[in-house]
Amino acid sequence: MSHISRRDFIHGSSKAMAGAAVGLTVIRSRKSAFAANEQIGVAVMGINGRGQSHIDGYCGIDGARVVALIDPDSRLFESRSKRVADKQGEAPKCYTDVREALADENVDAVSIATCNHWHALGTIWACQAGKDVYVEKPASWSVWEGRKMVEAAEKYGRIVQVGCQSRSSGQVRDGIARMHAGQLGKVYMARALCYKPRASIGVKEPSDPPEGLDYNLWLGPAAQQPFHGNLVHYNWHWFWDFGNGDLGNQGVHQMDIALWGLQKGLPVKVYATGGRFGYEDQGETPNTEICTFEYDDGTQLVFEVRGHYTNGEAGVIQENQLAEVRIGNLFYGSEGWMASSDGYKTHLGHKGELAPAFEGELPPVGGAGAGDHFGNFINAVRSRKTEDLNAPAMAGHLSSALCHLANISYRLGRSLKFDPVKEEFVGDDEANKLLTRKYRDPFVIPDKV
Repeated sequence: MSHISRRDFIHGSSKAMAGAAVGLTVIRSRKSAFAANEQIGVAVMGINGRGQSHIDGYCGIDGARVVALIDPDSRLFESRSKRVADKQGEAPKCYTDVREALADENVDAVSIATCNHWHALGTIWACQAGKDVYVEKPASWSVWEGRKMVEAAEKYGRIVQVGCQSRSSGQVRDGIARMHAGQLGKVYMARALCYKPRASIGVKEPSDPPEGLDYNLWLGPAAQQPFHGNLVHYNWHWFWDFGNGDLGNQGVHQMDIALWGLQKGLPVKVYATGGRFGYEDQGETPNTEICTFEYDDGTQLVFEVRGHYTNGEAGVIQENQLAEVRIGNLFYGSEGWMASSDGYKTHLGHKGELAPAFEGELPPVGGAGAGDHFGNFINAVRSRKTEDLNAPAMAGHLSSALCHLANISYRLGRSLKFDPVKEEFVGDDEANKLLTRKYRDPFVIPDKV
């Protein structure tokens, strides 16, 4: 068994990186399991926005320690290192290149809060290097990437948790369990809502990247293109090369709950329509989108994004009062309907009377149970049991894939038939090209991970 050197892993071609897993897994095998009192070293990758929550989350977990920070923008290192040092008494190492951090033997797990286009590659490289992974939603930037993430987790025996935090919520888990127990009868439709205000981002002209930002690393797998100020640090969400619009941003949480409630995977048909309405700016993704998914048994999933001025969806009970929900889910069954906002309420019959308390034992809904989502990940890293994860790689792949399918339909402007087993569109080469991308060397996801 040949050994791939640290230098080859950091500087080698994409082919060498893909093969690096052999040597690195051997190096890491001594920590395939952790003693009860052993510290788990976490590297947080992407430390501007959501990454700060990752830092705080792990610093608050007994037995976990932030040992490294990774970001192509070195301007962030001083403040984020201080944040870690103030919480755990010691500053972490800082890396601009994830490949250097993956060669650090003190790193046991990588927690990824980067732009979407880095999620899959970061996860796969980490799995190949023998690290466990927490990766933010959406799990992937494309359908093909998501499948490769699942394959990498399985091949290298890694614990991979996706940041679908609702799966660790006690209220959500209880609502899903009651639905699975049959309180709504046969569920035939789910609706998911993402009514989140998104203002115009204007137009930023091409410019030199700011000093301290390694733009080549920031681009990673994406196509080479000029830098402009709307990319760093948040508005990349609204550009196809890096993000997936609000459907794949806030919306993927609600998509995940919809799939979970319906107990479904990928559909056989998808149609999405919408636009970027109300203003003209540099953004590419729609701020308004209506998506319909159909399953082979006729079950429907309908998702709506409204990013401009809008009312909410009436009919949700909050604190015994009718209220509106703007971010949430609704499920419809043969006996009634269920709505979510701050919690879940079940309504029965045409009058929508609140359902009585559930009697009997609720069915399991997956994972280890309610609690902190980061904590659930760390516990699974210790147990080495994928079934302990509340949001494993496959769950994240499926909910993210539905967002990608709808966006492909939107971009092509037509309804699409899909094969959920092959994970490809039926007889549609144009659509199938959008299931993946041409990767920029050396940031390449190989066919065989």
